[in-house]
Amino acid sequence: MSTSPSTGAEQGKPVNLKPGDEAAPGTPGTGDDLCDECSGTGKLRDGAECPNCAGTGHVTSGIGGG
Repeated sequence: MSTSPSTGAEQGKPVNLKPGDEAAPGTPGTGDDLCDECSGTGKLRDGAECPNCAGTGHVTSGIGGG
């Protein structure tokens, strides 16, 4: 997991981003989404923890707009 400065609700505090996150949680224009790699289960087919969502089943993704 990487640690990156937040661009969301808690600016100035480090946020743990998962590989599948498109932005920090709380960033305007984003929302919680099911992980595409594990279909929201947090586990891969072989039973291992999903590396894309760090086993949570969720990632932060951009939402519609324009």
